[in-house]
Amino acid sequence: MRGPGTSTRRRLGAALVAALGLLAPMARGEEPPKVTCSAARTGRRVVVRPETLALVAPELERLMRLGLAGRLEVELTLLRRRPLWFSERMDAARLTQVLAYSAKEGGWVLDGRPLAAGVGTLELERVAWTLEEEPEAEAALVVEVGVRLQVVTAASLGKVAQWLTRGEKTEAERSALTRGLLRTVAEDLTRRAAGRCSVQSP
Repeated sequence: MRGPGTSTRRRLGAALVAALGLLAPMARGEEPPKVTCSAARTGRRVVVRPETLALVAPELERLMRLGLAGRLEVELTLLRRRPLWFSERMDAARLTQVLAYSAKEGGWVLDGRPLAAGVGTLELERVAWTLEEEPEAEAALVVEVGVRLQVVTAASLGKVAQWLTRGEKTEAERSALTRGLLRTVAEDLTRRAAGRCSVQSP
């Protein structure tokens, strides 16, 4: 099977350039991404409700409305604060969800769940832990939350690059030419935020 012709590669190149053109640096005054959460403990059970603010930048929103999906990774860590010492890690959880714009639904969906309020504020999946022992009444517990949204990976960009360079360079030359670019672009298509909250107890 013959590879794509020059005109095909040119069209693919133009499409890639158009996508990269959307990745302008964060505009002045644009709100940075944030993570907030609320957490409560009843006996040995701790429930956390995390949410993000301004995680989807305008440039990413435009790309996602064109059909790209975002992989949303959430890491939560439950810690017990200890005076004059490092905090003790009590439990942790990691979630992966898919954020996308659905033309069929006419709006945004998170793992298939419609988001009526859009992507300005994302209510993430609730997390619950059951501790082995009930903490002392005076124990100070906190939850750290880290969120990472990646709209496209270096691997998927690499597939486009292979089409663009097929038949023009050796494998080694293509690899050297695109490796740094793909990593840079994939990083530009990633948004991160972190936050923490205290666990409220009865």
